[in-house]
Amino acid sequence: MKKVVAAIFAHPDDEAFGPAGTIAKFAKTQDVYILCATRGEAGEDHRSRNYEPLWKTREKELLASAKILGVKKVFFLDFQDGTLCNNLYHNLAAKIQTILNELKPKALITTELRGISGHIDHITVALATTYVFERLPSAKTLLYYCITKKQRAIIPKYTPGGYFIYMPPGYDTSEIDKVIDISDVWEVKLKAMNAHQSQLKDVKRIQKIHSELPREENFLVLNKD
Repeated sequence: MKKVVAAIFAHPDDEAFGPAGTIAKFAKTQDVYILCATRGEAGEDHRSRNYEPLWKTREKELLASAKILGVKKVFFLDFQDGTLCNNLYHNLAAKIQTILNELKPKALITTELRGISGHIDHITVALATTYVFERLPSAKTLLYYCITKKQRAIIPKYTPGGYFIYMPPGYDTSEIDKVIDISDVWEVKLKAMNAHQSQLKDVKRIQKIHSELPREENFLVLNKD
């Protein structure tokens, strides 16, 4: 029986712009599931023509990306993009836990607790995932996807207008617990990114950033004793 891994994110594209390579590698030998808190309806829309609501397009893009990565199934938790906050913590955590109680994953993946970019939705999902991890008997490892100081330093070069009001610093290599070489699935990661055509400007920007970095993904790791 295959081990189960659950990756929990706030928005469609978080999987592709984040730990897509690791997800693709895990999916070769394990059953990987994605839980997405929102359908990305508050994001920018880079489509030249809008034939349907943005949330519907982004839903389809995540499903396409997940298929490319080898993910077994995507669960949408149906929260509104941009609204994740204290008032929703318990509801969000409860929805995550209900699904994970059924899946019984051995490992969880989410963003690091500062949300990488400082996005409040990312932070809320990371905190709720940590809460569930501590209460989920099956889960033994929590992988927090993070960026290095080098990657953080490159970002302003491709985002001259800034990103969020505050973007946290990256991590020193001595602080990172696990580095996964994704060179063998690099093209898969790029293909997953390109599935998110409604976010094309971000796709191009993030791919330029990655072009200056090693083909690897970095994680902080929380293990249960």
